[in-house]
Amino acid sequence: MDKKILKQLKNAKAAEETFGLLSLSKRNKILKNLARLIKKNKKSILSANTKDLKRMKKDDPMYDRLVLNDKRIEGMIKEINNLSKMPDPIGEIFDERKGPGIEIKKKRVPLGVVAVIYESRPNVTTDVAAICIKSGNVAVLKGGKEARESSLALHKLIQKSLEESRVSKEAVQLIDPKIKNAAESIISADGWIDLIVPRGSERLIKFVRENAIVPVIETGAGVCHTFVDESAKLDNSAKIIFNAKTERPSVCNALDTAVIHEKISEKFIPKMAQLLSKKDVEIFADSKSYKILEKVYPVKLLRRAQESDFGKEFLSLKMSVKIVSDFNEALRFIKKYSSHHSEAILTENKKNAERFLKEIDAATVYVNASTRFSDGAIFGLGSEIGISTSKLHARGPMGPKEMTTYKWLVSGKYSVRK
Repeated sequence: MDKKILKQLKNAKAAEETFGLLSLSKRNKILKNLARLIKKNKKSILSANTKDLKRMKKDDPMYDRLVLNDKRIEGMIKEINNLSKMPDPIGEIFDERKGPGIEIKKKRVPLGVVAVIYESRPNVTTDVAAICIKSGNVAVLKGGKEARESSLALHKLIQKSLEESRVSKEAVQLIDPKIKNAAESIISADGWIDLIVPRGSERLIKFVRENAIVPVIETGAGVCHTFVDESAKLDNSAKIIFNAKTERPSVCNALDTAVIHEKISEKFIPKMAQLLSKKDVEIFADSKSYKILEKVYPVKLLRRAQESDFGKEFLSLKMSVKIVSDFNEALRFIKKYSSHHSEAILTENKKNAERFLKEIDAATVYVNASTRFSDGAIFGLGSEIGISTSKLHARGPMGPKEMTTYKWLVSGKYSVRK
């Protein structure tokens, strides 16, 4: 393990001893300080971000994830302030029972030291730090080298907010992405880190999952489908497809594949195409949808789909289209290619909606709504560490409560087991 990283992890572990015992008012004070400092130092944050952006090509799918602007910084501030107003996620007694001569309780406690390995998105630096602060966890942050300057600027403000609150700045560590094999050091840090959450490309997540000896919550790739059933309202459905694909195409809850019932395909696809062409969305169409699209969609934006275009997270203004013969084929197709992140059905058929909700295995399943709603802030969690596609401990958007575990509290009257 790299010596510098080991020193940081030792400092993080030492900080854990007291950080999880801070009062709610103290943790909220840190968050309020951080929100104020980000607002006050907006210009320096944007300046640092500009340095990062200059090193990346604008046509890179990760470029949009890297961008910070006034709107996104205001969003960061809003989420931090929202977290400061939320109930305390730790200390809750959520189960009580009596045993033979003993009283038994379950109490929420912090996980300990949480490491997040992420790419491109500098706002993750503050999202993770804020949620860990709220939930009494120490954070170890390892961002990508493409966002190094932005992350350093934000981490400096995080440390200042801790110091202003008279709390050890070691509670939020930033690992320099320039350190060679930094990720390998983190995922092998058994005894220093309690949980790792990887956020980023499928390659990064696979690497962490296959090599970590520290517990991992997987925030898997978001291969998101939307099935337009034969009973769906076509104009409204076209708008949902457009929103899910184009509102912010570089994020994990953006649409990747539109699945369309054959009976409405001739009417629906032109409506969908009219909207998508406004944003120059590149479409990879199966043979049936290609025959319809070639009559109504710009030739330069239309491709014949290959097998590899299904089950693919595009993270850009690209998507695939599949026509299915019936509801059952739609279910089979989505089950085959799903990454278990966010899946949607657009329908007026209540029976089909209920079956879709019951049979599709995903962290979030939608009826008549855009997959873009998969977000911690939207779900009322304040913010999110990531969107878990795991089934153990946490699933879907992970807010402060998802960053806790529990311990059993047992009291007796000098009781012995008989």
